[in-house]
Amino acid sequence: MFYADDLRPRHASSSDLSACRELLRIGSKSFYAASLMLPARIRPDVHALYAFCRVADDEVDSIGAASNAVETLRHRLNCAYEGRPYDAPVDRAFCDMAARRALPVELPMALIEGFAWDAAGRRYQTLSDVCAYGVRVAGSVGAMMTLLLGVRNAEALSRACDLGVAMQLTNIARDVGEDARAGRIYLPLDWFEEEGLDADVWLADPVFCPQIARMTARLLGEADRLYKRSESGIALLPFDARHAIWGARRIYADIGARIKANGMDSVSQRAYVPKSRKVVLLAHSLASALISGAARPQPALPEAAYLVTASARQETPVRQDRSFTGQVGWVIDLFERMEAAERARQPSTSRDVGAA
Repeated sequence: MFYADDLRPRHASSSDLSACRELLRIGSKSFYAASLMLPARIRPDVHALYAFCRVADDEVDSIGAASNAVETLRHRLNCAYEGRPYDAPVDRAFCDMAARRALPVELPMALIEGFAWDAAGRRYQTLSDVCAYGVRVAGSVGAMMTLLLGVRNAEALSRACDLGVAMQLTNIARDVGEDARAGRIYLPLDWFEEEGLDADVWLADPVFCPQIARMTARLLGEADRLYKRSESGIALLPFDARHAIWGARRIYADIGARIKANGMDSVSQRAYVPKSRKVVLLAHSLASALISGAARPQPALPEAAYLVTASARQETPVRQDRSFTGQVGWVIDLFERMEAAERARQPSTSRDVGAA
């Protein structure tokens, strides 16, 4: 059995790992700076993971026929898992990382599927459909990060998916107007029907109205439920990561609180959490990390169960980094991957994994 900081190369060279790091440095200077504060035991693998996810997202965005791009990505991913990665630095680094962390192929495949749904302009009939989308573009990333931390406990993975979906629902609630102006609807179509509001008519002239306010409130209510469920899983993570994950949970929930304070209007305005408020929430998160305890296990979301089943295998020992900067790095990590996706998400691009 290997330790999680056993970084012996198999396919990737040091220059390949540098290329992944450089991809992040150029693509997101803020995330690159944050990654330097991550615990050394996971930093190269985080670079490899995000480099592959970014390349995958960009490939879906840049190729006219989205279905062709997705099929190419699936082949590319399968080759990496078969130990014969494409002749590219990102693929070689990802191949090593996936093998070293025993990363189930279902997780990155789910993320690619989410990219495909975005590229196809998919709409979602029910809340369950929206959650299935959230599982793919955000829950999968939460599960992969949990595995990079060396945790394969089904409860922790289930709660990581809860947290990812809660964040994605918050993003959708915050971006109702922005998405509509880009020709996209992520709110459940069933809810439009219940409100007597024609989705296509509203999309042609997206204005804030009581019906949209009620739908936004319903979505935030579901997000709050999942935020609460996610808390018991944080206690199952290594100590050096708990503060950061608590920070992400609190800050994203605070976005929802600000939407509520704006009267549920995320059509004519956009909620955000000021940096000063983030500092306060991070301080509260440190206390939560120190006193949090595990609750009675709950089943995974039905939409996420297949990912949890694929991932919950034998534990891999991890070494702890109890430094405060390491914990803060994880918070910034989560923020920056969301912010990078938000910057990239234009009418012609995919939603990616949300926005902070």
